[in-house]
Amino acid sequence: MDTTFYWDFFGPRAEGTARHFLRHLDDFLERERIAGCGTAVEQAGAGQWTVSCRTPPEAASRVRLALRPRRERGEGA
Repeated sequence: MDTTFYWDFFGPRAEGTARHFLRHLDDFLERERIAGCGTAVEQAGAGQWTVSCRTPPEAASRVRLALRPRRERGEGA
């Protein structure tokens, strides 16, 4: 079962902060050679932006421990 992790950013600078975090997230995944992940950034509402990272089962614990996401959702296999 894949897991999707989420980091939420709020306020007038939320978009820039989320996009900056996404660059660091992608760099982390590449540097640590964590394969099979997909990342995205989206506007979740007025003044709220969310970065997500969908991970395969074997990568979930590494991402969770290293990056401490605010929330997560398991998805069907």
